[in-house]
Amino acid sequence: MENNKENNIKDVTWQDVTNIDGGNINFQKPKKKGTGKFFLKGISFVLVAALSGGITANYMVDKKYSQYVSKQDNTPLFQQTKSTGSTNVSATNAISKVAQTVGPAVVGIDNKVENFYGQESQQSSGSGIIFRSDGYIVTNNHVINGADKVYVRLSTGKILQAKLVGADPTTDLAVIKVDAKDLPVATFGDSSKVSVGETAIAIGNPLGEDFAGSVTAGIISALNRNIDVPDENGNVTRYKVLQTDAAINPGNSGGALCNSAGEVIGINSLKLGSAYNAEGMGFAISINEAKGVIQSLVKDGRVVRPFLGISGGDSNADQNKGVSGAYIEQVVQGGGAAKAGIQPGDIIIELDGTKISKFDDLRDVLDKHKVGDTISCKVSRNGKNIDTKITLTENTSQKQ
Repeated sequence: MENNKENNIKDVTWQDVTNIDGGNINFQKPKKKGTGKFFLKGISFVLVAALSGGITANYMVDKKYSQYVSKQDNTPLFQQTKSTGSTNVSATNAISKVAQTVGPAVVGIDNKVENFYGQESQQSSGSGIIFRSDGYIVTNNHVINGADKVYVRLSTGKILQAKLVGADPTTDLAVIKVDAKDLPVATFGDSSKVSVGETAIAIGNPLGEDFAGSVTAGIISALNRNIDVPDENGNVTRYKVLQTDAAINPGNSGGALCNSAGEVIGINSLKLGSAYNAEGMGFAISINEAKGVIQSLVKDGRVVRPFLGISGGDSNADQNKGVSGAYIEQVVQGGGAAKAGIQPGDIIIELDGTKISKFDDLRDVLDKHKVGDTISCKVSRNGKNIDTKITLTENTSQKQ
């Protein structure tokens, strides 16, 4: 037996030896054990075990997770619909909802001029936003600037002639009005709550009426950008804007920049393009900057701004003994600064308690005040600091 084990002889026992003839041992062909019987028993055992395990597992899942599972919608995604009366409407994403909500309130604007014979030709085109149902529309000043006639194309395709209510070159905003009622209006949001990286959706009419109602989407790339834009006369105006990578093209100017809630957070104004070898850099006037201007244009046809009565630029600290601030080149006679004793060559280093490091900082302070307010002012003159008070008057020019 030990030899058989060592030689790995299988399925043979001594009981298999059946014939002994003449001292010779003859082996029959070895018989295999009853493997079929054992195999069936094994299969039966596996089946019984699997069935028992399945029943146990099903019981445990049903008992422990039935409440959770019952709350799930296991319908395939492409079959899930929202029932509205007798019609099933597929769920739409946020951008689609914004386009449906704000799109009808965005219009196309054509700037047309007349020649000597009274014939009209199109000078430029842009977009606008209806903000009052009785026909008031906000757009960019450069969209309607120089126009003899302005035409508005509603989202329905209807064309109406508009009249100018008021324009403000300083902020590049204008309000026009059409004779209509019950128009769809856009909701203005709060641009102070806008964050870098959130969704930005631009709606307008790039390249004219052939592409009316175009919707592009991206993100807010930056806040409170200062952009200097020269006009045809070489005068430079600085705008404080939102930056977005949503596509903004010629004709989008005056259109809406919206958040995912369908609120207008900016008025599309310009983009940096081939001249800067840049892509995806569009800009919009923040709606909080625009609200006060719009109200003034509707009320008075113009924007009344407080006025210091000076002109100048940034102080060069290297040339002015390390003093930074707003360098005064000219003082307007009769203005608040002149009456307060301010002189050319003075450097405003503080205004209304706010430190001034460059000339444009003055505007940020003045925007918080109205004509007639008296504010504190500190200037540097020949190395000495002088405190005074300035009463703000109305600004009738581009000076501060």
